[in-house]
Amino acid sequence: MIPLRDSTPGNSFPLVTITIILVNLVIFYFTAHLDEEGMSHLFYLFGLVPGYYLEYQTVPLDYLPFLSSMFLHGSWMHVISNMWILWLFGDNVEDHMGKGKFLLFYLICGFLAALTHFFIYPHSTVPVVGASGAVAGIMGAYFLMFRHATVLTFIPPFFLVNIPAWIYLGVWIITQFWGGAVDLFVAASSEQIAFWAHVGGFAAGALLFRFFLNPPPPNPQYYD
Repeated sequence: MIPLRDSTPGNSFPLVTITIILVNLVIFYFTAHLDEEGMSHLFYLFGLVPGYYLEYQTVPLDYLPFLSSMFLHGSWMHVISNMWILWLFGDNVEDHMGKGKFLLFYLICGFLAALTHFFIYPHSTVPVVGASGAVAGIMGAYFLMFRHATVLTFIPPFFLVNIPAWIYLGVWIITQFWGGAVDLFVAASSEQIAFWAHVGGFAAGALLFRFFLNPPPPNPQYYD
């Protein structure tokens, strides 16, 4: 299922959402020119490698990777898919938080997503990169803030369906739980997809968004 647009109109220019998208695209543009060895070195330096903290007790750049990892991506498809979801849902969340609080919320969700992955795979030596944990936090906030919104969704090969946002996002997070459970308890873990980071980010967004909302105006209608 490919989401195309949501039904919630934006009320202001999503400056922070667009800035985050541009920063991620610019960083990927320059890192994409590295050879395989250079990319690997970059990921092990700025990506999150849980094993550094417990196995080797030598941590490059200390705890910066808990944040820097969310601005690195492994492929064009990786960065475009993350930024597309951020574009779809981020503007509405930003509307109700304001610029500064939305940025802080995004970074906190990304940090807590990385922390979740760290606790699930504390001995992993595979670097984790990507904004999907932070973006999942935005999805978690949207899930509760705009329960009556719909998402126009393309279902291959040629179906266009308006799906209630709570169903679309609910199905998504269930698939992440399922993928994480299979990865952890059934299959030999390849850790190619950080399912538990997605779950942690989504949960963080759903639990914390209320603390970042702007004060309500008279007769508010925060939620569609």
